[in-house]
Amino acid sequence: MAATHVNPTRMELTRLKKKLVTAMRGHKLLKDKRDELMRQYLDLVRLNRSLREKVEEGIRFANRNFVLARAGMPDEEVNVALMAPKQEVSLEVSERNVMSVEVPVFEYQTRTSDPNDIYSYGFAFTSGDLDDAVKSLADLMPDMLRLAEVEKSCRLMAAEIEKTRRRVNALEHIMIPDLQENIKYITMKLDENERSTQIRLMKVKDMMLEEAHHYKERAEEAFAG
Repeated sequence: MAATHVNPTRMELTRLKKKLVTAMRGHKLLKDKRDELMRQYLDLVRLNRSLREKVEEGIRFANRNFVLARAGMPDEEVNVALMAPKQEVSLEVSERNVMSVEVPVFEYQTRTSDPNDIYSYGFAFTSGDLDDAVKSLADLMPDMLRLAEVEKSCRLMAAEIEKTRRRVNALEHIMIPDLQENIKYITMKLDENERSTQIRLMKVKDMMLEEAHHYKERAEEAFAG
């Protein structure tokens, strides 16, 4: 047991009591952090689910339009139409702190603000289905970036929740009980030593009084007389 390795002194008792107060305060703070992380994590999970459904539906719609476009156009014409993109997108990645977790923030910017620059081909020799497919993918890009941001945030927050949970359990089931046990052991030892000291002092006092006043001899003389 941990108590057998503790030096039962008042200085050690004071140190352990301070350590216990710190551990209990840290335990409460970590529990609050874990609960808040869980709340924000569940919000992100719900957002992630709705974004994923929206993105998957948009991708299915775009794929359907691409299939229709390839059905009405030769593959060579589709490949040539999409060979040289006209628009460019730059992505900037930053971070923000959420309960000590650095989650990513994606910001994008197009090279031009003209919405028609997403079409890298002329409209004369292409089908409307190809236009719809390109437009649906362009409209879907912000949601795809947001989905990537939220999914990465979910993974990071899940890892932090697990780490915080382990720390809470370690404090709650190992460190705090050990400190309480050690404090109880030292307190009992000190009380026992104090009682032993008091008994010894009382015996020494009786011996000194007896030696000084010869109580025993007087009692024997009185009994004999």
